[in-house]
Amino acid sequence: MTTIGIIGAGHIGSQLARAFTGIGYDVVIANSRGPETLAELVTELGPTARAATAEEAAQAADVAVVTVPLVAYPHVPVEPLAGKIVLDTNNYYWERDGHIPSLDAGEATVSGLLQEHLPTSKVVKAFNHITSSDITTTGTPAGTPNRRALGTASDSPEALAFITEVYDRLGFDTVSAGGLDESWRLERDRPAYVVRQNADELRENLAKGFRIRPGDAA
Repeated sequence: MTTIGIIGAGHIGSQLARAFTGIGYDVVIANSRGPETLAELVTELGPTARAATAEEAAQAADVAVVTVPLVAYPHVPVEPLAGKIVLDTNNYYWERDGHIPSLDAGEATVSGLLQEHLPTSKVVKAFNHITSSDITTTGTPAGTPNRRALGTASDSPEALAFITEVYDRLGFDTVSAGGLDESWRLERDRPAYVVRQNADELRENLAKGFRIRPGDAA
């Protein structure tokens, strides 16, 4: 049985825990406040889920999810995630995290920063441009007309294959933006961000993306 280690138990992390247990994965979930604060969520999720520390979740993971405020990514455990696929749901909210000059200038990407922090992991952008409630409510079977599509980006073919399978099992088509250096196309305030779109519409929105967000160039 594949175990998904989820580091971060906010809206996205908690909803992904529900989604992953719903399609048969084991889940180990952690937050910054301690496992005991996740007792209610774990009870809801059932016997295939448990709470742990971030280090324990990373260690237990066959595949990990990092879904923490961007400012906290330097605290994500490195060694326990070596060689593993890591799904990055993070977004850059400078109002919350403070300004990161390399992101403002279009010289870096959110997922690229995580990949630099996790040099031997296989980082893949995932679930960053969908609201949490939509993860478990807007998926439809493969072949459904106008099926919703979600985007991804990675330098790892293995990671891209995994997220493509997961998206499909949860009811979504997959569109790749390319490597991590193109993952900015899925980031906040770009045309593809948090809108319901099918695969063709998502491709169009990715193509219309702009590297530097309005107001950041100043």
